[in-house]
Amino acid sequence: MIAAAFRPFAVRTLQSVSHMVRFLSQDSSGSHRSPKPGVKNPDTIFDKIIKKEIAADLIYEDEKCIAFNDISPQAPVHFLVIPKQKIDKLENSTTGHVELLGHLLHVAGQLGKSKAPDGFRLVINNGENGCQTVYHIHLHVIGGRQLGWPPG
Repeated sequence: MIAAAFRPFAVRTLQSVSHMVRFLSQDSSGSHRSPKPGVKNPDTIFDKIIKKEIAADLIYEDEKCIAFNDISPQAPVHFLVIPKQKIDKLENSTTGHVELLGHLLHVAGQLGKSKAPDGFRLVINNGENGCQTVYHIHLHVIGGRQLGWPPG
């Protein structure tokens, strides 16, 4: 039953869309900078992907999250799992987010096992010094080769 729920599905993505996603994720909309205190979070590239305004190479979707291949993979397997509910940074999550965060980890684990059965790494960047570039929490699932330690 669980295996069927995590069966990947394909979504056609054009090469030009990948370039567009990369451009939009680096634009001046503020999506790549930490939101200023007291300022409502602007839409990020991930919000636009969730709303289907921008195409992505989706590998999984349910009512709480989506997963899609990274446009700049750092290993043979590199995809992101993001919640549909926006949380800008892990440090700003609340106890009300515990179930959602657990769901993200579960989905990442099941997809990681299917795509990188020999092992994978989960990464959550938090804040500027943590190399977070999109302020909508997301899990990087990276694998498909031997990874080094320490990272970065």
